[in-house]
Amino acid sequence: MKQDATVTGAERLLLVLTALASHGKAMSIKDMLAVTGLAQSTLYRQVALLKRWGFVTEDAGYYAPGPISLQLAVGFDHNSLLVESSRDGMTQLSRTTQESVGLVVAVNDQVICLEMVESTHSLRCSFEKGRAVPLKAGASAKSLLAFMPEKTRSETLDRQFTDDPTARIALEAELDRIRSRGYAISDSEVDPGVWGVSVPVFGRAARGANANPNRNSNANASITLMAPSSRAAGRERQLTDRTVRTAQAISARLQAESFQRNA
Repeated sequence: MKQDATVTGAERLLLVLTALASHGKAMSIKDMLAVTGLAQSTLYRQVALLKRWGFVTEDAGYYAPGPISLQLAVGFDHNSLLVESSRDGMTQLSRTTQESVGLVVAVNDQVICLEMVESTHSLRCSFEKGRAVPLKAGASAKSLLAFMPEKTRSETLDRQFTDDPTARIALEAELDRIRSRGYAISDSEVDPGVWGVSVPVFGRAARGANANPNRNSNANASITLMAPSSRAAGRERQLTDRTVRTAQAISARLQAESFQRNA
């Protein structure tokens, strides 16, 4: 997330806010310097402005998102058509499978979890509501990458594979297979012992009578079901089919509600 040459002006504020939001715990100035790449004097100015407006709070030299950030989060939860259209389907899928289900999106080379329905069984994984992981490995990341606009995906991979063209070629081939079949599966790629299946959610129907959404649409998000590898063993097909059906139902609802709002 370090600053590049094109980050100027107000974007520095957003750089600091993004660092605080994605870190998962309070940060010192030293922490923020390492993450953002900003000059120390510049960083102090941005932090002071954010504190004055309530976007950042400080405790004993450690900084975290402030109360205005909470208002933004509440507003997002209440007004996001994507989250609103997904909750019921996610809850039903989790109840039926007894596994955890997340709604994820891609932002700034990260996978961000917008909503999470936890399983009644314990599961240690990197995903929880509001958390982010790199947009590189695992079913969620690959599902999102596979159904990105081609230009965006290419630019993302350019940033991630500057020193390993062989790994990029292998991932691009895998993403093409994912796009063809309509979902991504991984096992222990992000968290050891965690199996996952991730299926894209489309906010706009594919065009044409014979249009295949797997190849003609770009995804708004993905629905990801996560389970311990030991509990998923022998159930992979069942879990995949149910997640696919849930994502399709959410896509249909999202498209219908979007049409009604814009009518």
